[in-house]
Amino acid sequence: MKAVVIQAFGGPEGLSVIDLPDPSPAEGQVLVETEAIGVGGVDAVIRSGALAAYGFTEGHVLGGEIAGTVAATGEGVDPSWAGRRVWAFTGVGGGYAERAVAPAATLVPLPAGMSAVDAVTLGGSGMVARFALRHARFALGESVLVRGASGGIGVMAVQLAARGGAGAVAVTASSGERGERLRGLGATHVLDRAGAAAGEAPAGYDIIIDIVGGPHLPSFFDRLNPNGRLVAVGAVAGDPPADFGMRLFAAFQRSLSFATFSANTVTQADRSAATAEMFEGAGRGELRAVVQEVLPLREAVAAHRKMAAGEVFGRIALTTAGG
Repeated sequence: MKAVVIQAFGGPEGLSVIDLPDPSPAEGQVLVETEAIGVGGVDAVIRSGALAAYGFTEGHVLGGEIAGTVAATGEGVDPSWAGRRVWAFTGVGGGYAERAVAPAATLVPLPAGMSAVDAVTLGGSGMVARFALRHARFALGESVLVRGASGGIGVMAVQLAARGGAGAVAVTASSGERGERLRGLGATHVLDRAGAAAGEAPAGYDIIIDIVGGPHLPSFFDRLNPNGRLVAVGAVAGDPPADFGMRLFAAFQRSLSFATFSANTVTQADRSAATAEMFEGAGRGELRAVVQEVLPLREAVAAHRKMAAGEVFGRIALTTAGG
């Protein structure tokens, strides 16, 4: 089968398409003939070598989110999964391939009429956004700011906050064009990357969902209302400064909270149920899969270059059709 591996840590050019033996499902796993593979920010971080200390080595096959048809089941897996179209989470990688194994516990059936591309666009991103809002204790009528709203998690957080009855949904965006697209998804106010608004906007927010991290994260504590909560779900701009907690402590009398969120702290059953809900919401027209571009698997390098250049609004998906 064809697969995309990290030949050399660094930029997108370190990825290569090679031939590998077909994988076989172990106990509790299924083999999926992939139709679509989600391309995410974590793939770029792994590709860079930043997570080498965590066991990611050169030769690693990227990709954790796939959709396709179950071709075989391993020991202990209900054989009725065979032949069904599913969304699956492979875990640490293996998804950028024509065939991939995944734990059967992660499988979510695709509703009739849902494309594999929409599934990998909605599934993982929507699930993370939903639980991040829950982690922030989001309540009806509260104001929400999504920092880094143009990516996969961000566009889903905007939609879910608006659908959930937020009093205001503000976003940071790198351009007016992106801001208008986010308004079409439910945003009520558009800020620049530094958090400044061109027009009227709330002076503070009850919740900030932060996908960016980086050196400017502490300045967003100033944009929280008293009892406000900032939840970090990513760090695409890198780690915050080592002393960022001092900014939080300086606002002691405003009772602010900072938290991180990882889907690893959610049970697999709850994750699968949330992903299924994303699919059902899309089927009812309540949620939109925001797809920047669909590229063949062999163009994974181009997909990563687009991410590195900041060109992606929503998600890019790779497909195995035609190579």
